[in-house]
Amino acid sequence: MFLARVIGSVVATKKDSAMTGRKLLLLRPLVVDEAQPDRLRPGANTIVAVDALGAGRDDLVLFCQGSSARAADGMKTLPIDAAVIGIVDTVDVLNRQIYPPAAS
Repeated sequence: MFLARVIGSVVATKKDSAMTGRKLLLLRPLVVDEAQPDRLRPGANTIVAVDALGAGRDDLVLFCQGSSARAADGMKTLPIDAAVIGIVDTVDVLNRQIYPPAAS
């Protein structure tokens, strides 16, 4: 599993018929910043993932890739490589809550 921020959506009117009605999200994976472990920093790539949970722009999500994505509920027969499998409430690193960020 990986963490990512939802940065947008993808619309494809022509696609495999098994994908009809599936919401596609554009994700930016996140990693714990090694220099500042109390922060998450964006990774270098983007991922298109199928969403069955109702995640939206700016949400922090858990996603999985490969055969694990197809193991998610309702995804077994889909031609996918990534699926959103959770919407994140909190992230703790080294006994500090880093998400959501503390209010200023």
